[in-house]
Amino acid sequence: MKAQRVPDSNLKVAVKPTPATTFRLDGKVVAVTGGASGIGQAIAECFAANGAQIRILDIDVRHGETVAREIVEGGGNASAIGCDVADQAGVARAFQEVFRNERVDILVNNAGIAHVGKLENTSEEDFDNVFSVNVKGIYNCMHACIPHMKESGGGVILNMASIAATSGLADRFAYSMSKGAVVAMTYSVAKDYLAANIRCNCISPARVHTPFVEGFVRKNYPGREAEMFEKLSESQPIGRMADPHEVATLALFLCSDEAAFITGVDYPIDGGYFKLRG
Repeated sequence: MKAQRVPDSNLKVAVKPTPATTFRLDGKVVAVTGGASGIGQAIAECFAANGAQIRILDIDVRHGETVAREIVEGGGNASAIGCDVADQAGVARAFQEVFRNERVDILVNNAGIAHVGKLENTSEEDFDNVFSVNVKGIYNCMHACIPHMKESGGGVILNMASIAATSGLADRFAYSMSKGAVVAMTYSVAKDYLAANIRCNCISPARVHTPFVEGFVRKNYPGREAEMFEKLSESQPIGRMADPHEVATLALFLCSDEAAFITGVDYPIDGGYFKLRG
């Protein structure tokens, strides 16, 4: 019988002190696409409150400027640039405008659109529109930003995916396709740019109560808004939709130095949708 080793009670193990977790982004420049409303606005506001300098890139530059002005009035640093993420040349111009003055440390790819429909009632135009924003838009922004990050010594990229990427949702053919592509792009970029010190993750929210969702429900379910909002809430095991700022706080953690060991991960924030249904 093999003798068991008795621990030496006199053996002292050096314990490193645990640093304070602050999730601060002091001095870091963050480009947020789709930052004029909803989750993007919440991320811009949350990051600014934690020391980041925010550059909002949004096709709705007027609302982007409003959000930026409110951040500045609250003591933060922010500005807005008009940008259609589906237009590669326009994306390149927008980022060059930022690069002329500063380094972009963090890119949050949040801009996106939705679509309701099965494959059979998804037209080619519908498919192309969703693809051009949700997939090509993220490609365009990373294509513009990654060379800059490589030259600057690294950076962080956070992409906004969805639970639709990895679960079967009814009537979301094109949208699910696009968000599945976001997850795949995230993994690929995370792998390819490890040596460049670029971390890349994505977040997959379930239902989030945003102006985007309110408009979506009004457009697609006229006269049934209250019923649909109740259904959307009940579809989450936790019993409600998420608040945009709950997504923003997860984004803050993943973009902070405290998450320096995390890359190539799809983070669900789903109110128990994946594991607690049934």
